[in-house]
Amino acid sequence: MSKKGFNTTNLHSDRQDNPEHGVLHKAIHTSVAFGYADARELAEVFQGKRSGYSYGRQMNPTVTALQNKITAMEDGVATAAFATGMAAIASSLLALLRQGDHIVSSAFLFGNTNSFFNTLQTLGIAVTFVDATDVANVEAALQANTRLVFVETIANPVTQITDLQAIGELCRARGIVYCVDNTMTSPHLFRPKRVGASLIVNSLTKYIGGHGNALGGSITDTGLFDWTQFENIYATYRSQPHELWGITQIRKKGLRDIGASLGPEAAHHLAVGSETLSLRMEKACANAQALAEFCEHHASVKRVYYPGLRSHPQHARATQLFDGYGALFSIDLAAGVDCFDVLNRMENVVASSNLGDTRTLAIPVAHTIYHEMGAERRASMGIEDSMIRFSVGIEDRDDLLADFSRALG
Repeated sequence: MSKKGFNTTNLHSDRQDNPEHGVLHKAIHTSVAFGYADARELAEVFQGKRSGYSYGRQMNPTVTALQNKITAMEDGVATAAFATGMAAIASSLLALLRQGDHIVSSAFLFGNTNSFFNTLQTLGIAVTFVDATDVANVEAALQANTRLVFVETIANPVTQITDLQAIGELCRARGIVYCVDNTMTSPHLFRPKRVGASLIVNSLTKYIGGHGNALGGSITDTGLFDWTQFENIYATYRSQPHELWGITQIRKKGLRDIGASLGPEAAHHLAVGSETLSLRMEKACANAQALAEFCEHHASVKRVYYPGLRSHPQHARATQLFDGYGALFSIDLAAGVDCFDVLNRMENVVASSNLGDTRTLAIPVAHTIYHEMGAERRASMGIEDSMIRFSVGIEDRDDLLADFSRALG
């Protein structure tokens, strides 16, 4: 079959496996157990000698269909889906890392990921946080026991752009796993495999699902990393083809043992939501560009953080790497302007902690999602007390501009 485009492949992926009754969407399979007429086949499924389903905590046909969609989106070899994006990160890293290992992470990091990395350090896995907008900082932090480098494409909420290409080249040269969180860009705007990513994280809750009605996360193996050189793969999982060693260990020691399984109902919502990913992202990005430009010239706004603005320090990098600048931007308000008053004056923008919804959402950053970090760490990340983060949706642009004009005025 000839290679199809992004949207066509995604829309028709469920039909490739000849689904029951010719349905266009994979059915929601709610059973947690699967029966076999021949008990030997059941044993072979458990041992990995035969494809099939053993137990709902590990595998489910509806979840498999979603995983196949994500794998195609990211041009990978395999994907494991989890109950949330944080479940994907935590389960995968706990499956791959051991006491005494070291990882290098971007310092401009999602708050919950930062919290989990602090937990890793209490378990004997060292973490060095660096400014990943410059590969030199990552290289300087590498140690003999460094097993993994973790970055995000666009940082939340200050929108720093990681030096993705150069870090990929560094990790490839040093034989280090390169894990890229693609949530803020989505596979529509960027495919981390192009910069040498070994593993790709997506919070499916956000742009891929896109409607704020289901939680989910995924980890995709791109097939670029040589797992035969990774010391932490257990002998049990080396019976698989070597390109599957990493994802197999993530599924067994992460998904199976930790149990953060994605339910079939959520998987169905996410799969259906993903079908409009390109349409939603194009409209949301255009809205974000217009709002960021409006705010940049407003007297009530001190600073705007959006990669689509020429004033952004990594604007050229974002232009080179991405097929759009994303749908998230933040502002620092001018002195004397209260962030809560601004939010309370908005009619179409919803005060909410989520992002990647069809609706435009906003949140006072320092007082909510980054409050637990403390003032010192927030300052190191460039987060001021007056900062508001906007996740821009697909509303009519003029209605959003009117809302911003009224609230900031």
